[in-house]
Amino acid sequence: MPGQFKHLARAMGQDPEHEPVFVTRRADVEIPGVRTIVYEPVREATAQTHFYVRTLENAVLRAQQVTRICQSLRRAGFIPDVAIVHPGWGEGLFLREIFPETAILSYCEYYYRAEGGDIGVVRPADLDDLCRLRTRNAHLLLALEDCDLGWSPTQWQKSRHPAALQDRIRVVPDGVDIAVCRPQSDGAVQLPGGRVIKQGQEVITFAARHLEPYRGFHTFMRALPALLQARPNAQVVIVGAETGGYDTPPANGLTWRETLESEISYDRDRVHFVGWLEYRAYLALLQLSAVHVYLTVPFVLSWSFLEAMACGAVLVASDTPPVREVLTHGRTGFMTKFADPDRVARDVVSALESPRRHEISQAARRLIVERYNLADALSAQFALLEEAIERRRRVREDDLAQAG
Repeated sequence: MPGQFKHLARAMGQDPEHEPVFVTRRADVEIPGVRTIVYEPVREATAQTHFYVRTLENAVLRAQQVTRICQSLRRAGFIPDVAIVHPGWGEGLFLREIFPETAILSYCEYYYRAEGGDIGVVRPADLDDLCRLRTRNAHLLLALEDCDLGWSPTQWQKSRHPAALQDRIRVVPDGVDIAVCRPQSDGAVQLPGGRVIKQGQEVITFAARHLEPYRGFHTFMRALPALLQARPNAQVVIVGAETGGYDTPPANGLTWRETLESEISYDRDRVHFVGWLEYRAYLALLQLSAVHVYLTVPFVLSWSFLEAMACGAVLVASDTPPVREVLTHGRTGFMTKFADPDRVARDVVSALESPRRHEISQAARRLIVERYNLADALSAQFALLEEAIERRRRVREDDLAQAG
């Protein structure tokens, strides 16, 4: 919580016409005007559960607890017009049994496939991976089949879903707050170690929720020796948690940073690991970045990618499908190779030396303003709610007519 719904939930909370209720496992987040109900599964899947279906069992366990909460809400007279669900955790699997009259809008973030996506990019996929992948989609498919309308933030993410059901998915961005994520002509950031970096310095940034191969951390780390040698005045700031993430941890029991640092040598006085930053500090860092590096397997497009463009950073990003949908090489940023450290180092140097840096920075910002700005995204999201409600109304009318 609030995840992908942070802007939508905040907007609803500010409007007395709405009565938003957020069911979540997080008790540490409050949104003004939004009622929060916290749940916790009674247990999680155990080692005795076949590992192909542990994700599904956990989804069912979460959905059971949310269903009990929904029963209480209905008994208290609360029947929502629309339920907005993220199917990834499974909480909304049984909403239809409690609220048959309620429209369901499902956030279709990703659907796993053996080809063309994240699987097999960082390491080869074995048969177990492929079999588990198929069952990993089970609760996602159930949610998509049951919803009145789906919502994907990019066309590529929509395209991952079954072709037979894609016609119910609409593509609407999450939205970027362009009033907050904007260029800044001067500024400074004090790093956790005390060093202050300022606008005008040659600062190279890399940001990910978790520092892991899924987001190209291994490639970026291996690019550092050549990059630092080529740019003796550069400072590198790396944002992200060193544990957790989508990837399987290294078999040696170390973090990915520790593992990679054991194989490369670089000037550690010029590379700064800052962990997670408070949001304003993170944006200030993007605003003074000379080049922001974004690397990803074909997977969910990160908010940091769009926020960096909105802040006017010059992007060097991996030539992978979700990136291609947004960034045009040589016009709004520069493409590089996801798994080629030497190429990444060369492309960052080229971006730093490009005489068109200012032009590209402005074009990137303009693209976000025109296609991804929060005001337009919120309008489109509210339109999705209305469409979902209307679709559910028609379905109910048809059901009643057939029953009569």
